[in-house]
Amino acid sequence: MNREALAVGALLGGRPVGSAWIRYQEIWSVVARIPTGQVATYGDVARMAGIAGGARQAGRAMRLCPPELALPWHRVLAAGGRIALPGERGREQRSRLERENVPFAGARVRLEQCRWEPEYAQ
Repeated sequence: MNREALAVGALLGGRPVGSAWIRYQEIWSVVARIPTGQVATYGDVARMAGIAGGARQAGRAMRLCPPELALPWHRVLAAGGRIALPGERGREQRSRLERENVPFAGARVRLEQCRWEPEYAQ
């Protein structure tokens, strides 16, 4: 996003504008479809939203997600099934995943057992 868009976003309460906002909405749409007991990585979500190499952008979209969307944010993980959120938020994510019977191997989710792979991405 260019500086002008960032400045306009700041004027609009910090929300991104233009194509970035559209991509974030596509990312949120993918996250909303992740079923209970399954997970996806930030890279998976970006790919399914049609954003190649967009794992960081997916992470940014999740940070900026309006709470009223009530997305299953806890089902999105870093590469290799790692919980990337620090502190209490990371503990909450793990707890939510455990309640959904998502399997762990140490600190990582066992992606081979619960990775969401829809038949079609969009």
